[in-house]
Amino acid sequence: MISSNDFRPGVTILHNNGIWQIVEAMHVKPGKGSAFVRTKMKNVESGNVLEQTFRAGEKVPSANIEKCEMQYLYKSGEAYTLMDNGSFEQIEVSAEQIGDPVEFLKEGLEGLTVLKHDGRIIGIELPNTVELEVTECAPDERGDTSSGGGKPATLETGAIITVPFHLKVGDKIKVDTRNRKYLTRV
Repeated sequence: MISSNDFRPGVTILHNNGIWQIVEAMHVKPGKGSAFVRTKMKNVESGNVLEQTFRAGEKVPSANIEKCEMQYLYKSGEAYTLMDNGSFEQIEVSAEQIGDPVEFLKEGLEGLTVLKHDGRIIGIELPNTVELEVTECAPDERGDTSSGGGKPATLETGAIITVPFHLKVGDKIKVDTRNRKYLTRV
């Protein structure tokens, strides 16, 4: 159990039959009445955001989340195979467990963080950036500049993102997996 007075960003709790991570916590002491804690929480499994107030000192069950570093090996059918870097144990996960960043998975990608609660996988976080090769994009046209605008490009994993006009097929680029944005050429 954890007291609502100890809520800080990053703390995980069990609430409403789900596992929630505190994103923001503000302790409020009004002039009249008792103190309370206003929080913004994110569901670790679904990504939903909830704003909730708790009485000051209210006890809430805490959730112990185990994190382990893994490497993506390959896809077979609908299953994605990951390997634990320490024990070399392999597990299979579905695209739903990985979420939207699944389109940035490249064989051999290291640095995946698998989140487990009570031995059950509740989420998978990709590295913040990945390096991928451009496999398909429109050719350069006269008058295009490096600033402003962009063109769609297909990456080696099949993901389609917007890149600057000066990039061409075969260029390696760095992509932010959190917001699907082009960062730089490698």
